[in-house]
Amino acid sequence: MTDTPKISIALCTYNGEQFLKTQLDSILGQTIDNWELVIVDDVSRDGTWDILQAYAAGDERFRLFRNDKNLGYNKNFQKALSLCEGEYIAICDQDDRWHPDKLRLQLEAIGNSFLIYHDSEFIDETGNSMGLKISDKFNFYRGSSPEAFLYLNCVSGHTILMKKELVAKAQPFPEGFYYDQWLAVNAASAGSIDFVGQVLVQYRQHSRNSTDILARNKMERSLDVKLSEIKRESLWIAQCVAKANGGTRDLLSRLAVLSESRIHSFASPQYGFLIWQHRTTLLSLLKKSGISKFFYVVRKIWGSKAKKLL
Repeated sequence: MTDTPKISIALCTYNGEQFLKTQLDSILGQTIDNWELVIVDDVSRDGTWDILQAYAAGDERFRLFRNDKNLGYNKNFQKALSLCEGEYIAICDQDDRWHPDKLRLQLEAIGNSFLIYHDSEFIDETGNSMGLKISDKFNFYRGSSPEAFLYLNCVSGHTILMKKELVAKAQPFPEGFYYDQWLAVNAASAGSIDFVGQVLVQYRQHSRNSTDILARNKMERSLDVKLSEIKRESLWIAQCVAKANGGTRDLLSRLAVLSESRIHSFASPQYGFLIWQHRTTLLSLLKKSGISKFFYVVRKIWGSKAKKLL
């Protein structure tokens, strides 16, 4: 099928030799073929680069780049996205397995939205189903309210197909935050975001995942970590304010001020009340009961001085 718009697939690799061939084969098996695969290797020390070169030698749609120094997860994806030339961009992890119709179904469904995502099935390191999907963890959102992604994120990077113009709107990517959540905020702010309810990727979970979406590596958080989380949340909201419009901007501005106030105080009941007042949107992704959402908000109230005592 060559009458479809060109899709750039952005893939970042780093020491990914164990699962890389499976992912590359699933891309080659897509039911549409008008794509380029833009791969940026972040100075892998295993056989990843050799694998990439072997595949690229047999398919001119592969475009390989290799960093001189390690950039890290977020910055490397930002670089890969900047190198994409297609009208649409799909984001790809190095260790998953794509459904053959992933690109076709997302392209057909994106319409006027800036970004479209989908459901994924969790598989373990050996490729066996874990009996869970992303939609079991989060409610999915479609619409134009960026505040839905303020505290939670249901848009995993590997599920994204977006219009190329969204990359420019999202620049620069703020340091220290997840690029996929930032893209979701920008897509909803600039227009709209949508999803395909089908499972289109088998999402592999292993000890080297960049994100721990299943929270399998839970550990007791130190006081320093708890305090840094308060500061980080305040910085994140401030970043989102700049992307919001109208009434949304007013709400996020108020949340930013109240979140900032927690950094040097015992608590901010006003912050919790404002979140609870707008819970229909702010907590729309949280797949929990009303009482669970209430206690989620209560935990948001406490400031740094309370954290030192708790």
